[in-house]
Amino acid sequence: MRSTAPRISVLERMRRASAPLSHAEITEELVPLGFDRATIYRNLVDLAEAGLVSRVELGDHVWRYEVRGTESREREHPHFVCNDCGTVACLPAVSVDIRPAPGSRHSVVAEVSDVVLKGLCESC
Repeated sequence: MRSTAPRISVLERMRRASAPLSHAEITEELVPLGFDRATIYRNLVDLAEAGLVSRVELGDHVWRYEVRGTESREREHPHFVCNDCGTVACLPAVSVDIRPAPGSRHSVVAEVSDVVLKGLCESC
């Protein structure tokens, strides 16, 4: 991929984030710097297709993006969404084990791509 100013700015913004960001959250900071919403969106799509960022939907029909490659984000990990305030958090230190219920011979789950936990955050 070419190293362009919008692409670098998108990646820098995402690297500072502690949780996945939506297109709207990224544009909130970058549009005042002179980048347009469509360019930011195209760069998010390009970065996701290149495998540099992950794209996740957490049950609210909003795509969020996060940088891949750091230790906590190198592998897939669960996310937490607060039902009250909408806060999104990465849970890289949490392990989720899905297996057949006791007495079952097998599970209908072949592969898990995303795990989203919902509840109330400590602030709510």
